[in-house]
Amino acid sequence: MKLRIAILGSILAAAALSAPVSQAQTAKAGDGATLTLRGAGATFPAPLYKKWIAAYRKVEPTTLVEYAPVGSGDGVKRFLADSVDFGASDAAMTDDQIASAKQGTVLVPATAGLIVLAYNLPGLNGPLKLSRDTYVALLMGKIPRWNDARIQATNPGLNLPDREIVVVARQDSSGTTFALTNHLSAVSPQWRDRGPGVGKVVAWPDNAMIVRGNEGVASRIKLSVGSVGYIEYSFARYLGLPTAHLENKEGRFVAPSDVVGETTLAANLNRIPANLRVFIPDPDGAESYPIISFSWLLLKERNADPAKAAALKRFVNWGLSEGQGLSSELGYIRLPANVAELGKAALTRVQ
Repeated sequence: MKLRIAILGSILAAAALSAPVSQAQTAKAGDGATLTLRGAGATFPAPLYKKWIAAYRKVEPTTLVEYAPVGSGDGVKRFLADSVDFGASDAAMTDDQIASAKQGTVLVPATAGLIVLAYNLPGLNGPLKLSRDTYVALLMGKIPRWNDARIQATNPGLNLPDREIVVVARQDSSGTTFALTNHLSAVSPQWRDRGPGVGKVVAWPDNAMIVRGNEGVASRIKLSVGSVGYIEYSFARYLGLPTAHLENKEGRFVAPSDVVGETTLAANLNRIPANLRVFIPDPDGAESYPIISFSWLLLKERNADPAKAAALKRFVNWGLSEGQGLSSELGYIRLPANVAELGKAALTRVQ
């Protein structure tokens, strides 16, 4: 219960966007000086990284690790500006971004998660099911009210209210937005060619509520009756927000869960390349959830401070092994063993 309260506090605190998620004790380098590792980026994995940092204190109790959940776009910018020791993003860096990194770039997948459509419809007498065409149209602002015939068609017997639908979306440059819009573009030519397309920032309906961070979207949905928005599953889980069952490639409606996430990754391992820069915009598998994303740590290949590089490698290596055991209790997806091993192998390039 204490863990739940602590996580909820971090999610609901808007100020947390500009402050470190967590802090450990200091670590001594070989000459007795202290080391501080500073990172910034995606809000998607922030609760998990907070848990990692706290747990790692017991492993290396003199290590100070700070992480600011500022969004994937800002995380990449800070990494490229060399103003942090590591970045984090839910959208793997592009070829151009990697080429512009003066210190080189090593991408390490740290975790994975499901992107859900959470909603606030009090008194609904069952789970909401949304077909692919319907949730695309809904997010484009083309379905104005909850009792629309297109929603009713997949929800017979559900007491859908005659209430306006208000989409809650991200204002900041977001890897969660990228993963969602990458999926929507894969399943809908209309979204791809005549709609918002793919991006970390896209145009939303005029009546959409635009806020910052996964925690900002989750909090706004919690407060706004009739709203629906996209967030990482763990935020919905810990705020108790209901989530839609979404239609997958096989025509099945799937409810999100950490077990479903692991099933989805297992069914799509053949799509993961050796460089680990993988996107699965429309997963295969009858039991797969349709919107899933990895989240990456961005590491410098060449570091000016060898002691910092060594400390960071130890922390990330721990996260890829023992840290994975903390994933499911927070609603994240444990990395498949071979993906974690590939991540550890990539760490050898960090000097």
